[in-house]
Amino acid sequence: MTKDQKIDVYLVCNAKYHDTNFARLELLKLLAEDDDIHSRVAENFSDIEAIKDSRLLITYTCDLRPSENEQRGLADFLNAGGRWFALHATNALLEFVDGKADTPDLAPGFMDMLGSRFVAHPPNTSFMVRVTDVEHELTRELSDFEVHNEEPYYCEPRGEQSVLLEAAYHQPSTGYVQSDYGTDRDSQPQMYLHPYGEGEVLYLSLGHCTGKHDMKPLADIVPVVRGSWDNPVYYELLRRGIRWGTS
Repeated sequence: MTKDQKIDVYLVCNAKYHDTNFARLELLKLLAEDDDIHSRVAENFSDIEAIKDSRLLITYTCDLRPSENEQRGLADFLNAGGRWFALHATNALLEFVDGKADTPDLAPGFMDMLGSRFVAHPPNTSFMVRVTDVEHELTRELSDFEVHNEEPYYCEPRGEQSVLLEAAYHQPSTGYVQSDYGTDRDSQPQMYLHPYGEGEVLYLSLGHCTGKHDMKPLADIVPVVRGSWDNPVYYELLRRGIRWGTS
C-alpha cells in the first residue's frame, strides 16, 4: 500500500447488551489516526457490495446474524483476499430458554468464517492474558497483561486458529444453558488469526463495555462497564489490528 492511497474500511457496530455508541466512537477515533483511511459505518451487513469494495471489515456486534445472502457476500469478501477484524461478541448469537441464555449454532457458515462460535461466559472478572506468539507483528514486544471487569469467553473453535493471546479460567457460566462448557480446558484463546479462502480473520474476544441502559429489558439500570477498554494495552491491540488489516 503506497502512501496517500485511500484505504476503505467498513465498520459494522451494533452490539446488543453492549455500549455500541462508546465502542463505535473509540474505534472511529483510532481509524482517524491514519489520514489515508476512509471509514464507512453501518449497523448491519446489508450493504454487502460496499463491504466487498473495502480493504478491511471491522465488526463490533452481538446477536447480529447476517442473512444467507449477506453471508455469501462475506465469504466472497474473504475469498477475494479481504481482511476482517472481528471484535468481542461478533461470534455470539443468543436465545433465552427458561431465563437462561443459550447460543445455538444458528449460522454455521458465519461461524466457520469467524473461526469460532461463542458458547457462554461466567460473570465479569479479572484475569491475566498471556502472549503466546512473541514474534508476530500483532503481539511483538507485548508483555502478559491483566484485564478487569471483562467477560471471560468460552468459544467453540471452528477450523484453523493461530493463537496469539490466551487466558486460563475455569468458572462455570451459571447464566447459560451450557454452563460447564469449556471449563475443562487448560486455556482459552483471546486473539487468533483464522485463514479463510485468500483472506484472513483476526478475532479478539476482549472488549466488553456496557452503558447504564444497555441491558434492557433484562435489567433496567446497570453500572457502566468499560472492561478491557480501560487498559492501554487493549488500544494498542486495536491499533495493531487496524494496521494489520490496512497494510
